Amino acid sequence: MIIFASFINILRSALQDKEFRALLSFVVFIIFSGALFYMRIERWSFLDALYFSVITLTTVGYGDIAPTTALGKAFTIVYILVGLGVMASFITTLGKKSLNKPS
Repeated sequence: MIIFASFINILRSALQDKEFRALLSFVVFIIFSGALFYMRIERWSFLDALYFSVITLTTVGYGDIAPTTALGKAFTIVYILVGLGVMASFITTLGKKSLNKPS
């Protein structure tokens, strides 16, 4: 519970930073854009598409669902290359915020 409360405090503090809010907005945009693509092209439910988008960009990749169309596979390649950089920047920025927070 302490870890969760600490994370919430760090997030609350980070949200005061304009650059962090912009990066968070971009992360949300990329995840939902991917989900919408997979819903339309792969005909997945919203939850499956969102789940796949998140596990792909966080490099978890369980392998339980995967694109089956050529367009879906090609999109996923580009999605990973673009999205990984954005997610890495977001996680790095959040980590820096946690290190810089006053004790």
